[in-house]
Amino acid sequence: MSADDMMGGGPDALLDPDVLRELEMGGGGAPRHAGSGATGADGMPKNMELLMDVPLEISVRLGQVRMQIRDLLKLNKGSLIELEREADEPLEIHVNNRLLAYGEVVMIKDKLGVRITDIVSLSERLESLRR
Repeated sequence: MSADDMMGGGPDALLDPDVLRELEMGGGGAPRHAGSGATGADGMPKNMELLMDVPLEISVRLGQVRMQIRDLLKLNKGSLIELEREADEPLEIHVNNRLLAYGEVVMIKDKLGVRITDIVSLSERLESLRR
């Protein structure tokens, strides 16, 4: 699979199981080892440089809840929605609607941010694609 094939699939192609396996294998079939193959000035494999400008959608999920339409229509300003997540549970960080990591809310000057506390393993990411 060429880099053009990966690029042609758009941002979701990066999370496609075949593309992930291809990137792990370095496009050959045998696993890549550090220092093997052509690398750019930053030490990154040249085939990865083609992917660096692909835009991805990142979302952070605080929690979720199921609600019937009748209950949704009763909501007003000041209404509270109780989420199915405990207050001390980490937030989910999704890339193109796929779970990638967990994090916690932080304040950066006067804005909210998210500090990554854990990255989902590659095998877990691949497994989530099969569901």
